[in-house]
Amino acid sequence: MNPRLHFVFLNIGHFVDHLLPLVFATAAALLLTREWGMSYAQLIPYATPGLVVFGLGALPAGWLADRWSREKMMVIFFFGIGASAMATSMADTPVTMALGLFAIGLFGSIYHPVGLAMVIQGRRHTGVPLAINGVFGNLGVACAALFTSLLIETYSWRAAFIWPGALTLLLGFAYLICLLRAPKDASVGSENKKGSTKGQAAFTREKLIQVFFVVFASTALGGLIFQSTTFALPKVIDERLAGLAVSVTDVGWYAFSVFALASVGQLIVGYLVDRWPLKHVFLAVVAGQCLFALALVGSSGTSALILSVAFMLVVFGQIPINDVLIGRVTNTEWRSRALAARYIITFSVSATAIPMIAWTHTTWGFGAFFVILAGVAVAIFGFVCFLPRVPVVQKVS
Repeated sequence: MNPRLHFVFLNIGHFVDHLLPLVFATAAALLLTREWGMSYAQLIPYATPGLVVFGLGALPAGWLADRWSREKMMVIFFFGIGASAMATSMADTPVTMALGLFAIGLFGSIYHPVGLAMVIQGRRHTGVPLAINGVFGNLGVACAALFTSLLIETYSWRAAFIWPGALTLLLGFAYLICLLRAPKDASVGSENKKGSTKGQAAFTREKLIQVFFVVFASTALGGLIFQSTTFALPKVIDERLAGLAVSVTDVGWYAFSVFALASVGQLIVGYLVDRWPLKHVFLAVVAGQCLFALALVGSSGTSALILSVAFMLVVFGQIPINDVLIGRVTNTEWRSRALAARYIITFSVSATAIPMIAWTHTTWGFGAFFVILAGVAVAIFGFVCFLPRVPVVQKVS
Protein backbone atom coordinates (compact mmCIF):
# COMPACT_ATOMS: atom_id res chain seq x y z
CA MET A 1 0.00 0.00 0.00
CA ASN A 2 1.14 3.52 -0.71
CA PRO A 3 2.85 4.79 2.49
CA ARG A 4 0.89 8.06 2.46
CA LEU A 5 -2.43 6.25 2.07
CA HIS A 6 -1.42 3.84 4.81
CA PHE A 7 -0.59 6.78 7.08
CA VAL A 8 -4.09 8.16 6.44
CA PHE A 9 -5.68 4.85 7.49
CA LEU A 10 -3.51 4.74 10.62
CA ASN A 11 -4.51 8.29 11.54
CA ILE A 12 -8.23 7.58 11.08
CA GLY A 13 -7.78 4.40 13.11
CA HIS A 14 -6.35 6.46 15.97
CA PHE A 15 -9.33 8.79 15.73
CA VAL A 16 -11.75 5.84 16.04
CA ASP A 17 -9.74 4.25 18.85
CA HIS A 18 -10.21 7.30 21.07
CA LEU A 19 -13.75 8.16 19.98
CA LEU A 20 -15.63 4.91 20.61
CA PRO A 21 -14.50 4.23 24.22
CA LEU A 22 -15.58 7.76 25.23
CA VAL A 23 -19.10 7.73 23.79
CA PHE A 24 -20.29 6.29 27.10
CA ALA A 25 -18.58 9.08 29.08
CA THR A 26 -20.72 11.76 27.46
CA ALA A 27 -23.89 9.64 27.38
CA ALA A 28 -23.52 8.81 31.08
CA ALA A 29 -22.88 12.42 32.07
CA LEU A 30 -25.76 13.86 30.09
CA LEU A 31 -28.52 11.26 29.70
CA LEU A 32 -28.11 7.71 31.03
CA THR A 33 -28.10 8.79 34.67
CA ARG A 34 -31.68 9.97 34.21
CA GLU A 35 -32.79 7.15 31.93
CA TRP A 36 -31.49 4.40 34.21
CA GLY A 37 -32.17 6.19 37.50
CA MET A 38 -28.56 6.19 38.74
CA SER A 39 -26.17 8.88 39.92
CA TYR A 40 -23.09 9.81 37.87
CA ALA A 41 -20.82 8.25 40.51
CA GLN A 42 -22.85 5.01 40.45
CA LEU A 43 -22.91 4.64 36.68
CA ILE A 44 -19.41 5.47 35.43
CA PRO A 45 -17.61 2.56 37.20
CA TYR A 46 -19.26 0.24 34.65
CA ALA A 47 -16.74 1.59 32.14
CA THR A 48 -13.78 0.36 34.24
CA PRO A 49 -13.48 -3.21 32.82
CA GLY A 50 -13.33 -1.80 29.30
CA LEU A 51 -10.54 0.59 30.24
CA VAL A 52 -8.59 -2.18 32.00
CA VAL A 53 -8.70 -4.50 28.98
CA PHE A 54 -7.86 -1.52 26.75
CA GLY A 55 -4.50 -1.60 28.54
CA LEU A 56 -4.02 -5.30 29.26
CA GLY A 57 -4.88 -6.32 25.71
CA ALA A 58 -2.00 -4.25 24.32
CA LEU A 59 0.65 -6.85 25.24
CA PRO A 60 -0.81 -9.84 23.35
CA ALA A 61 -1.68 -7.48 20.48
CA GLY A 62 1.92 -6.24 20.29
CA TRP A 63 3.29 -9.78 20.52
CA LEU A 64 1.06 -10.99 17.67
CA ALA A 65 1.96 -7.96 15.55
CA ASP A 66 5.71 -8.59 15.95
CA ARG A 67 5.39 -12.36 15.39
CA TRP A 68 2.61 -12.45 12.79
CA SER A 69 1.50 -9.31 10.92
CA ARG A 70 0.88 -5.70 11.86
CA GLU A 71 -1.45 -5.11 8.90
CA LYS A 72 -3.64 -8.12 9.72
CA MET A 73 -3.87 -6.99 13.32
CA MET A 74 -5.10 -3.60 12.08
CA VAL A 75 -7.77 -5.34 9.99
CA ILE A 76 -8.95 -7.14 13.13
CA PHE A 77 -8.94 -3.81 14.97
CA PHE A 78 -11.21 -2.04 12.47
CA PHE A 79 -13.74 -4.86 12.18
CA GLY A 80 -13.69 -5.75 15.87
CA ILE A 81 -14.14 -2.31 17.38
CA GLY A 82 -16.77 -1.33 14.79
CA ALA A 83 -18.89 -4.43 15.39
CA SER A 84 -18.50 -4.06 19.17
CA ALA A 85 -19.77 -0.47 19.08
CA MET A 86 -22.85 -1.51 17.13
CA ALA A 87 -23.51 -4.35 19.59
CA THR A 88 -23.16 -1.95 22.55
CA SER A 89 -26.03 0.12 21.19
CA MET A 90 -28.36 -2.75 22.17
CA ALA A 91 -27.46 -2.54 25.88
CA ASP A 92 -30.47 -2.11 28.15
CA THR A 93 -28.83 -2.42 31.59
CA PRO A 94 -25.56 -1.18 33.12
CA VAL A 95 -24.20 -4.76 33.03
CA THR A 96 -24.83 -5.26 29.30
CA MET A 97 -23.37 -1.79 28.72
CA ALA A 98 -20.25 -2.88 30.62
CA LEU A 99 -19.99 -6.00 28.40
CA GLY A 100 -20.21 -3.88 25.26
CA LEU A 101 -17.59 -1.43 26.54
CA PHE A 102 -15.37 -4.41 27.42
CA ALA A 103 -15.51 -5.60 23.79
CA ILE A 104 -14.74 -2.08 22.54
CA GLY A 105 -11.76 -1.93 24.91
CA LEU A 106 -10.51 -5.37 23.89
CA PHE A 107 -10.35 -4.58 20.17
CA GLY A 108 -9.29 -1.00 20.86
CA SER A 109 -6.23 -2.31 22.70
CA ILE A 110 -4.79 -3.40 19.35
CA TYR A 111 -4.21 0.08 17.98
CA HIS A 112 -1.48 1.67 20.10
CA PRO A 113 1.18 -1.06 20.05
CA VAL A 114 0.51 -1.89 16.40
CA GLY A 115 -0.49 1.38 14.75
CA LEU A 116 2.20 3.51 16.38
CA ALA A 117 4.92 1.01 15.48
CA MET A 118 3.79 1.35 11.85
CA VAL A 119 3.71 5.16 12.04
CA ILE A 120 7.40 5.47 13.02
CA GLN A 121 8.71 2.55 10.91
CA GLY A 122 11.72 3.69 8.84
CA ARG A 123 11.44 7.40 9.71
CA ARG A 124 14.34 9.63 10.72
CA HIS A 125 12.22 12.38 12.30
CA THR A 126 9.54 10.66 14.39
CA GLY A 127 8.25 13.55 16.50
CA VAL A 128 6.03 15.22 13.88
CA PRO A 129 4.51 12.00 12.41
CA LEU A 130 3.66 10.83 15.92
CA ALA A 131 2.26 14.27 16.71
CA ILE A 132 0.06 14.30 13.59
CA ASN A 133 -1.16 10.82 14.46
CA GLY A 134 -1.75 11.98 18.02
CA VAL A 135 -3.82 14.94 16.84
CA PHE A 136 -6.21 12.50 15.17
CA GLY A 137 -6.47 10.63 18.46
CA ASN A 138 -7.21 13.88 20.26
CA LEU A 139 -9.83 14.81 17.68
CA GLY A 140 -11.41 11.44 18.40
CA VAL A 141 -11.61 12.45 22.05
CA ALA A 142 -13.08 15.81 21.05
CA CYS A 143 -15.60 14.38 18.62
CA ALA A 144 -16.74 11.77 21.12
CA ALA A 145 -18.29 14.53 23.21
CA LEU A 146 -19.61 16.47 20.22
CA PHE A 147 -20.97 13.61 18.11
CA THR A 148 -22.50 11.87 21.11
CA SER A 149 -24.32 15.01 22.25
CA LEU A 150 -25.58 15.77 18.73
CA LEU A 151 -26.78 12.20 18.13
CA ILE A 152 -28.43 12.07 21.56
CA GLU A 153 -30.41 15.22 20.86
CA THR A 154 -31.26 14.21 17.28
CA TYR A 155 -31.92 10.49 17.75
CA SER A 156 -30.88 8.66 20.94
CA TRP A 157 -27.80 7.54 22.82
CA ARG A 158 -27.95 4.25 20.88
CA ALA A 159 -27.31 6.11 17.63
CA ALA A 160 -24.08 7.45 19.17
CA PHE A 161 -22.76 3.87 19.12
CA ILE A 162 -24.42 2.65 15.89
CA TRP A 163 -23.26 5.32 13.44
CA PRO A 164 -19.55 5.46 14.38
CA GLY A 165 -19.51 1.64 14.56
CA ALA A 166 -20.99 1.26 11.08
CA LEU A 167 -18.57 3.79 9.59
CA THR A 168 -15.65 1.97 11.23
CA LEU A 169 -16.75 -1.30 9.62
CA LEU A 170 -16.79 0.42 6.22
CA LEU A 171 -13.33 1.78 6.94
CA GLY A 172 -12.18 -1.76 7.73
CA PHE A 173 -13.45 -3.01 4.37
CA ALA A 174 -11.64 -0.18 2.58
CA TYR A 175 -8.40 -0.91 4.45
CA LEU A 176 -8.63 -4.64 3.66
CA ILE A 177 -9.25 -3.98 -0.05
CA CYS A 178 -6.24 -1.64 -0.23
CA LEU A 179 -4.05 -4.26 1.45
CA LEU A 180 -5.20 -7.01 -0.91
CA ARG A 181 -4.55 -4.83 -3.97
CA ALA A 182 -1.10 -3.68 -2.78
CA PRO A 183 2.08 -5.46 -3.98
CA LYS A 184 3.31 -7.92 -1.36
CA ASP A 185 6.69 -6.20 -1.11
CA ALA A 186 4.94 -2.94 -0.19
CA SER A 187 3.91 -4.24 3.21
CA VAL A 188 4.67 -1.68 5.88
CA GLY A 189 4.11 -3.91 8.88
CA SER A 190 6.53 -6.59 7.70
CA GLU A 191 9.21 -4.19 6.51
CA ASN A 192 12.71 -5.06 7.63
CA LYS A 193 11.66 -6.87 10.81
CA LYS A 194 15.31 -7.77 11.44
CA GLY A 195 16.53 -4.22 11.17
CA SER A 196 18.21 -2.45 14.05
CA THR A 197 18.38 1.05 15.40
CA LYS A 198 21.77 2.63 15.42
CA GLY A 199 20.83 4.83 18.29
CA GLN A 200 20.16 1.84 20.51
CA ALA A 201 23.81 0.81 20.38
CA ALA A 202 24.75 4.14 21.90
CA PHE A 203 22.96 3.20 25.11
CA THR A 204 24.47 0.98 27.75
CA ARG A 205 22.22 -1.58 29.41
CA GLU A 206 22.06 0.62 32.51
CA LYS A 207 20.96 3.68 30.49
CA LEU A 208 18.32 1.66 28.66
CA ILE A 209 16.91 0.52 31.99
CA GLN A 210 16.97 4.13 33.19
CA VAL A 211 15.13 5.33 30.08
CA PHE A 212 12.45 2.66 30.35
CA PHE A 213 12.01 3.32 34.06
CA VAL A 214 11.30 6.99 33.34
CA VAL A 215 9.06 6.09 30.38
CA PHE A 216 6.96 3.61 32.34
CA ALA A 217 6.68 5.77 35.47
CA SER A 218 5.80 8.94 33.58
CA THR A 219 3.44 7.15 31.23
CA ALA A 220 1.54 5.55 34.12
CA LEU A 221 1.03 8.87 35.88
CA GLY A 222 0.48 10.75 32.64
CA GLY A 223 -2.12 8.19 31.61
CA LEU A 224 -3.98 8.85 34.86
CA ILE A 225 -4.08 12.58 34.08
CA PHE A 226 -5.08 12.01 30.45
CA GLN A 227 -7.84 9.51 31.16
CA SER A 228 -9.20 11.53 34.09
CA THR A 229 -9.49 14.76 32.16
CA THR A 230 -10.82 13.31 28.89
CA PHE A 231 -13.47 11.30 30.74
CA ALA A 232 -14.51 13.99 33.22
CA LEU A 233 -14.39 17.12 31.05
CA PRO A 234 -18.02 16.95 29.80
CA LYS A 235 -19.18 16.80 33.43
CA VAL A 236 -16.74 19.55 34.48
CA ILE A 237 -18.13 21.77 31.72
CA ASP A 238 -21.69 20.88 32.67
CA GLU A 239 -21.02 22.11 36.24
CA ARG A 240 -18.46 24.91 35.83
CA LEU A 241 -20.08 26.50 32.78
CA ALA A 242 -23.67 26.25 33.99
CA GLY A 243 -24.31 29.80 32.85
CA LEU A 244 -22.96 29.12 29.35
CA ALA A 245 -23.77 25.48 28.61
CA VAL A 246 -27.56 25.27 28.68
CA SER A 247 -28.15 22.11 26.65
CA VAL A 248 -26.61 18.73 25.87
CA THR A 249 -25.34 20.04 22.53
CA ASP A 250 -23.77 23.11 24.17
CA VAL A 251 -21.76 20.86 26.48
CA GLY A 252 -20.64 18.78 23.49
CA TRP A 253 -19.55 21.84 21.54
CA TYR A 254 -17.59 23.29 24.46
CA ALA A 255 -15.85 19.95 25.11
CA PHE A 256 -15.08 19.58 21.40
CA SER A 257 -13.63 23.10 21.26
CA VAL A 258 -11.39 22.48 24.27
CA PHE A 259 -10.05 19.18 22.92
CA ALA A 260 -9.65 20.43 19.34
CA LEU A 261 -7.74 23.57 20.35
CA ALA A 262 -5.59 21.62 22.79
CA SER A 263 -4.62 19.07 20.14
CA VAL A 264 -2.24 21.69 18.73
CA GLY A 265 -0.07 20.89 21.76
CA GLN A 266 1.02 17.60 20.21
CA LEU A 267 2.14 19.31 17.00
CA ILE A 268 4.16 21.85 18.96
CA VAL A 269 5.80 19.22 21.16
CA GLY A 270 6.36 16.87 18.20
CA TYR A 271 8.23 19.66 16.39
CA LEU A 272 10.27 20.56 19.48
CA VAL A 273 11.44 17.04 20.41
CA ASP A 274 12.94 16.60 16.92
CA ARG A 275 15.05 19.74 17.45
CA TRP A 276 15.54 20.38 21.17
CA PRO A 277 16.70 18.14 24.03
CA LEU A 278 13.75 15.91 24.82
CA LYS A 279 14.28 16.12 28.57
CA HIS A 280 13.94 19.91 28.60
CA VAL A 281 10.73 19.78 26.57
CA PHE A 282 9.34 17.06 28.87
CA LEU A 283 10.05 19.07 32.04
CA ALA A 284 8.40 22.18 30.60
CA VAL A 285 5.27 20.23 29.64
CA VAL A 286 4.72 18.63 33.07
CA ALA A 287 5.44 21.93 34.84
CA GLY A 288 2.62 23.42 32.78
CA GLN A 289 0.30 20.58 33.81
CA CYS A 290 0.86 21.33 37.49
CA LEU A 291 0.40 25.08 37.04
CA PHE A 292 -2.84 24.92 35.05
CA ALA A 293 -4.37 22.15 37.19
CA LEU A 294 -3.96 24.35 40.28
CA ALA A 295 -5.42 27.32 38.41
CA LEU A 296 -8.52 25.25 37.58
CA VAL A 297 -9.29 24.45 41.23
CA GLY A 298 -11.47 27.47 41.90
CA SER A 299 -12.27 28.59 38.36
CA SER A 300 -15.70 28.88 36.78
CA GLY A 301 -17.38 30.36 33.72
CA THR A 302 -15.27 31.69 30.86
CA SER A 303 -12.02 31.55 32.87
CA ALA A 304 -12.58 27.81 33.48
CA LEU A 305 -13.03 27.30 29.73
CA ILE A 306 -9.80 29.16 28.88
CA LEU A 307 -7.83 27.34 31.60
CA SER A 308 -9.23 24.02 30.41
CA VAL A 309 -7.79 24.67 26.96
CA ALA A 310 -4.40 25.57 28.44
CA PHE A 311 -4.39 22.51 30.71
CA MET A 312 -5.39 20.09 27.95
CA LEU A 313 -2.75 21.67 25.69
CA VAL A 314 0.03 20.39 27.97
CA VAL A 315 -1.79 17.13 28.79
CA PHE A 316 -1.99 16.28 25.10
CA GLY A 317 1.52 17.61 24.58
CA GLN A 318 3.00 14.85 26.74
CA ILE A 319 1.59 12.03 24.60
CA PRO A 320 4.16 11.91 21.75
CA ILE A 321 7.18 12.30 24.05
CA ASN A 322 7.23 8.76 25.45
CA ASP A 323 6.53 7.23 22.04
CA VAL A 324 9.46 9.17 20.55
CA LEU A 325 11.66 7.88 23.37
CA ILE A 326 10.67 4.26 22.72
CA GLY A 327 11.16 4.69 18.99
CA ARG A 328 14.72 5.98 19.48
CA VAL A 329 15.92 3.15 21.73
CA THR A 330 14.17 0.02 20.35
CA ASN A 331 14.64 -2.34 17.41
CA THR A 332 11.75 -2.78 14.97
CA GLU A 333 11.61 -6.52 15.75
CA TRP A 334 10.37 -5.86 19.30
CA ARG A 335 9.08 -2.30 19.08
CA SER A 336 5.39 -3.28 19.12
CA ARG A 337 5.98 -5.16 22.36
CA ALA A 338 7.80 -2.19 23.88
CA LEU A 339 4.92 0.09 22.90
CA ALA A 340 2.50 -2.54 24.24
CA ALA A 341 4.26 -2.52 27.61
CA ARG A 342 4.03 1.28 27.65
CA TYR A 343 0.31 1.26 26.89
CA ILE A 344 -0.54 -1.65 29.14
CA ILE A 345 0.80 0.47 32.00
CA THR A 346 -0.84 3.65 30.72
CA PHE A 347 -4.35 2.32 30.36
CA SER A 348 -4.28 -0.13 33.25
CA VAL A 349 -3.27 2.61 35.68
CA SER A 350 -5.61 5.09 34.01
CA ALA A 351 -8.52 2.73 34.71
CA THR A 352 -8.24 3.95 38.30
CA ALA A 353 -9.26 7.38 36.98
CA ILE A 354 -12.95 6.47 36.96
CA PRO A 355 -13.15 5.44 40.63
CA MET A 356 -11.10 8.53 41.48
CA ILE A 357 -13.50 10.79 39.57
CA ALA A 358 -16.52 9.18 41.24
CA TRP A 359 -14.98 9.45 44.71
CA THR A 360 -13.72 13.02 44.48
CA HIS A 361 -16.88 14.26 42.75
CA THR A 362 -19.10 12.76 45.43
CA THR A 363 -16.92 13.74 48.41
CA TRP A 364 -15.36 17.11 47.58
CA GLY A 365 -16.18 18.08 44.01
CA PHE A 366 -13.92 18.85 41.07
CA GLY A 367 -11.70 21.26 43.05
CA ALA A 368 -10.08 18.31 44.87
CA PHE A 369 -9.91 16.45 41.55
CA PHE A 370 -7.63 19.13 40.05
CA VAL A 371 -5.50 19.30 43.20
CA ILE A 372 -4.83 15.55 42.87
CA LEU A 373 -3.89 15.96 39.19
CA ALA A 374 -1.45 18.76 40.11
CA GLY A 375 0.22 16.41 42.62
CA VAL A 376 0.49 13.71 39.96
CA ALA A 377 2.18 16.21 37.61
CA VAL A 378 4.74 17.04 40.32
CA ALA A 379 5.55 13.32 40.62
CA ILE A 380 6.07 13.07 36.84
CA PHE A 381 8.43 16.06 36.98
CA GLY A 382 10.50 14.25 39.60
CA PHE A 383 10.82 11.11 37.47
CA VAL A 384 11.75 13.04 34.32
CA CYS A 385 14.68 14.64 36.19
CA PHE A 386 16.34 11.19 36.06
CA LEU A 387 16.04 10.86 32.27
CA PRO A 388 19.48 10.47 30.59
CA ARG A 389 20.41 12.37 27.45
CA VAL A 390 18.75 10.97 24.31
CA PRO A 391 19.98 11.88 20.77
CA VAL A 392 17.74 14.54 19.20
CA VAL A 393 17.37 12.74 15.85
CA GLN A 394 18.14 9.26 14.61
CA LYS A 395 16.66 6.86 12.09
CA VAL A 396 14.12 4.41 13.47
CA SER A 397 14.47 1.27 11.37
